[in-house]
Parts: sequence; structure tokens; C-alpha cells
Amino acid sequence: MAKLQLAVVTAEGESFSGEVDMVVAPGEVGEFTVLPSHARLISTLAAGELRFDQGGESTSLALTGGFLEVANNRVTVLADAAERDDAIDLDRAETALARAQERVDSETGSANLERAMASLRRARVRVNLGRRRRARR
Repeated sequence: MAKLQLAVVTAEGESFSGEVDMVVAPGEVGEFTVLPSHARLISTLAAGELRFDQGGESTSLALTGGFLEVANNRVTVLADAAERDDAIDLDRAETALARAQERVDSETGSANLERAMASLRRARVRVNLGRRRRARR
């Protein structure tokens, strides 16, 4: 079966590189799946979960947004930040979620509220992935 070559890159460097069977990405207008022989595509990514399968095993990364390009069975993700689900400190993530919710609740200016909402979305992604990983143990 054909494979995809996936590269997830952040400002800190490459978070993941390898052959995968499929990729599920958090697009700005909804989640989408990339399989081998997918048509060329460029998409913006929202804060969310990037999942990929390798030989029957699924791996999840918490993304804070970015871009995805598909061309010739290569998927390149340029992410603001990417964190593997097994690297998420759930206690820290829950604390960050509570702080983000407090900022949203207290903001009155539209520009600050938008930043606070983005922070809240990122924190929710990390908490959800961390909780799901803990439940699988």
C-alpha cells in the first residue's frame, strides 16, 4: 500500500518526520483526511489535533494553527507549535486552561478578547488530548 511522507515543522525545528498511512488535520473550516494519492492541497490549520497512523498505531499532536500542504504523497505541516500527546503535562495544561478562561471572562476589548479566545482554544486542545491519553492508560 502507498504511504505518505509527513513532516511537521515548527519554529523550534522538526517535530515529526516519517512515513504514515494517513493524516487527519484540523482545517479552519473542519477536520479533513489525507490519504495516499491525495490531490494537491494547501490549507490553513486551526488549533486542534493532528492525527496520523503508522502501521496500525495512531499518534496525536496538539497544533496551535499553521498551514498544511499536500503534493506527490508528501504532507508538510508548518505549525505555530506542535506537541505530542504523550508530552503534555495535564496538570499544567489544566492550569493554563483555567487562566485562559479567566482572561476570556474578564476581557472587554475586541482585540484582547480575540487573543484570549485563541489562547483558550489552544489550551482546550492540549487538555483534551492529555485527558484522552490518561484515559487510555
